[in-house]
Amino acid sequence: MLRAHAVLRAEAEAILDADRRLGDAFVRAVEMILDCKGRVGVTGVGKAGLIGNKIQATLASTGTLSYALHPVEALHGDLGMIHGDDVIVALSKSGGSELVELLPVLKKEGCRVILLTARMDSACAKLADVVLDIGQTEEACPLGLAPSSSAAAMLALGDALALTVMECREFTPQQYARNHPGGALGRLLMKAGEVMRTGANCPVIRDTATLADCYQAILAAPKRAGAACVVDVAGRLVGIVTHGDFFRMLSRAEPLSGMKVAEVMTRNPKRVGAGEQAVEALRIMQHYAIDDLPVVDDQDRAAGLIDIQDLVSRGFVT
Repeated sequence: MLRAHAVLRAEAEAILDADRRLGDAFVRAVEMILDCKGRVGVTGVGKAGLIGNKIQATLASTGTLSYALHPVEALHGDLGMIHGDDVIVALSKSGGSELVELLPVLKKEGCRVILLTARMDSACAKLADVVLDIGQTEEACPLGLAPSSSAAAMLALGDALALTVMECREFTPQQYARNHPGGALGRLLMKAGEVMRTGANCPVIRDTATLADCYQAILAAPKRAGAACVVDVAGRLVGIVTHGDFFRMLSRAEPLSGMKVAEVMTRNPKRVGAGEQAVEALRIMQHYAIDDLPVVDDQDRAAGLIDIQDLVSRGFVT
């Protein structure tokens, strides 16, 4: 337990030390990425390379075109992916790794280089256009050898760089969601209009239609449909008829097929706007214990229908 506390405090202090060292160089690094006409390449060796992979992933997911570049592989063919308009973010605690051989080649191509290092006077630092100082706090490793505190500072500084660029670009939650369509974050920002059923899979009938018409519309849906939206002459949503409504009417003595849907539909049904978040649709469906929810446009016209299974299939928890 004592070692765990010592590691966490040492790494926290390394990050705070890097924070105290921020200056004009950081501003220039941000401007360099914002002005980049190509892509941002991130490179490093060993643990610094692994940290670089995470920084590159953060850049990509927050709106900056980027790629990871292994220094050794770059010198054996991967330089073909480099363009002179690229900005290279290089990571090296010592500033004397294999990057010493790679950086001159990148500079010759026309790339500009941002270096994250603990050695401001290193060979790599002399080759870089901008140098960001991660500090020289002792490693949290009991032997003082394994990159730990330095890796934490390097990661935090890389995140600061990526997320500052993100803010400067005014990257929106909607843009972030498009980069995360399969994850929980993407689902959180997904719109109802992105999950609703439309066209033939969304039965829509006029309020003057009969129950027989309604039943046929539901049966005709390629996907199993549990309801039909009822609209007026202007296409505005006025009601909904569900499978449950049909079952409840079976006990009635009179013939059903000739009845008008307006006589049996649920009037002014619960609905969600196409531009509202899908999680709001889920909340409404859970709160009112309904399996089908109409989706409307800004004129309250029927735009689609969400079946609870549509949300379940996309990973929404019900």
